[in-house]
Amino acid sequence: MAVFVIIVNYRTAALVVDCLRSLSTSVRALGGGRVLIVDNASGDGSVEHISAAIAGHGWSAWTEVMALPKNGGFAYGNNAGLRRAHTLDDRFSAVVLLNPDTVVASDMLATLLGYLEGHPRCGIAGAGIVGADGTPETSAHRWPSPLGELESAAQVGWASRLLSRYAVSNAPLSMAHACDWVSGACMAIRREVLDAVGPLDEGYFLYFEEVDYCLRAKQAGWQCVFVPQARVTHFEGASTGIAIGRKRRPAYWYASRRRFFVKAYGALGLLAADVLWAVGRASLVVRRALRLGGRAGLEREPLHFARDLLYGDLKAIFRGEWRRIERLTGRAHAAG
Repeated sequence: MAVFVIIVNYRTAALVVDCLRSLSTSVRALGGGRVLIVDNASGDGSVEHISAAIAGHGWSAWTEVMALPKNGGFAYGNNAGLRRAHTLDDRFSAVVLLNPDTVVASDMLATLLGYLEGHPRCGIAGAGIVGADGTPETSAHRWPSPLGELESAAQVGWASRLLSRYAVSNAPLSMAHACDWVSGACMAIRREVLDAVGPLDEGYFLYFEEVDYCLRAKQAGWQCVFVPQARVTHFEGASTGIAIGRKRRPAYWYASRRRFFVKAYGALGLLAADVLWAVGRASLVVRRALRLGGRAGLEREPLHFARDLLYGDLKAIFRGEWRRIERLTGRAHAAG
């Protein structure tokens, strides 16, 4: 049955063409489906550039470009692609969400989709992600949580050992295994999950939307599995710039984090996450001042991270933004 690959583009036309070139050896795995390039109103000639490459390479039989009227974010673009997939073949079996700054192995689609086919309880399957230098990246994760925020901020061995069950990201394993959520850079979603869970939450502009979706799939009774044999090279940050150096993170990253914590744990959960993060961060600062370590941890941190995180969340809580989030989305069950 048909499978659709959805790639959301915003001003990364050259990356999209490289991604399509890598997918060109996997057309049979689509089963008559298509690769849908969703352009979020790039306004830089991306649509024309990608369309010309598709025509020039003879890819038009399995690829098409959709031009949207605005840049509504990752979930907005993928949902538009999902609606188009329903229009083209309402009996499709799965979709694969794929970042534009990726290059896939020739057997990636077949491996990822084959895992879904062979494991009926698996609703979402994530690929094994490697960086540009071939180093495996952590792409199988646990839920973000208040105690996980303490562990990540403190960056001290004894605390990490004590709170290891709450660490969001650990070293990747070499075998397929269940996890809480997988990287949205490449994730396959079974059709039955889409029917049960619905579209992605467009309240997220960028980041945390895949975490949210995996949690909703879990609540609907589906398993999420990391499949490292399905290999994808991810040029992280190439499409957003967020992972380059110590650049200040955009406001939408903090808004997305805030939205996830409120949906998963409520306003008190968000407050607990921030308090515990601040405790861990303070311990890191003290250790640095006493020359007991912690220097590298702070120097890897984005500019103004503490201020942007804590001030933004406090302002949102005092303004009652958490009530609006819960009213519009419905409070999700606590992640666990």
